[in-house]
Amino acid sequence: MNQLVRFGLLQVRCCAFAVALLAGIAGSRLLPPLPVARYDLVLLYGVLLTLVARRAGWETRRDTAVIAVCHVLGLLFELVKVRLGSWSYPEDALTKIGGVPLYGGFMYAAVASYVCRARRLFRLRFTRYRAAATTTVAAAVYVNFFTHHWMPDLRWPLALAMIAATAGTWVGFSVGAHRYRMPLAVSFVLIGFFLWVAENAATWAGAWSYPQQLTGWQPVPLTKFGAWSLLISVTFVLVEHLATARPAPGTGRPGPPAVRP
Repeated sequence: MNQLVRFGLLQVRCCAFAVALLAGIAGSRLLPPLPVARYDLVLLYGVLLTLVARRAGWETRRDTAVIAVCHVLGLLFELVKVRLGSWSYPEDALTKIGGVPLYGGFMYAAVASYVCRARRLFRLRFTRYRAAATTTVAAAVYVNFFTHHWMPDLRWPLALAMIAATAGTWVGFSVGAHRYRMPLAVSFVLIGFFLWVAENAATWAGAWSYPQQLTGWQPVPLTKFGAWSLLISVTFVLVEHLATARPAPGTGRPGPPAVRP
């Protein structure tokens, strides 16, 4: 039970940026009418939160760069999906481009922040990680989220391909002085589930709305759980490619290699 509590507390620390961002979005709904659009205020809040996270040491300089890349990729994703009607941002704002407020990328930045912090706080090490195969499938996953509007949806074949690409890949993590491990594919599923829970909270807070939510909030379909389980692989490979080249603290040399089971 002590280890479970420690694990939970570490997860809370990993989610600090995401929780603070979601709390700010939810809190913005409680504000009285202001001359500034709510989406614009949320963008300003996200920028300030990023600066605070950097200042407080939640993120390293390299983490901030990775998170910025994920923010841009997230905005590109949003621009296409909103244009196709997958979801919408119904409120007006000065900082909307193509129907997407610029703060929309912070949703993906929050996921990247979680992955970066988890890598440090849990001292993650990956064994038998096939970078080329996993990256190829993750790239195909990202592309499929666009192309399935015009071509067959390859979500299930890609899920099977990801299982094959990560077969035998283990994530080693520390809780206190103890080391544990789980299959990488299982970690994607677990993170995907909690992202689906967070998406329910975000849509309730008015961060964005699916078509069926425009007349009143209702739970996000369970199919989005599977979508997040796949999409987290894109963030993972981005973080992993950059993090493996990061020097170990104070040494100027790459960090230690993965610990073999």
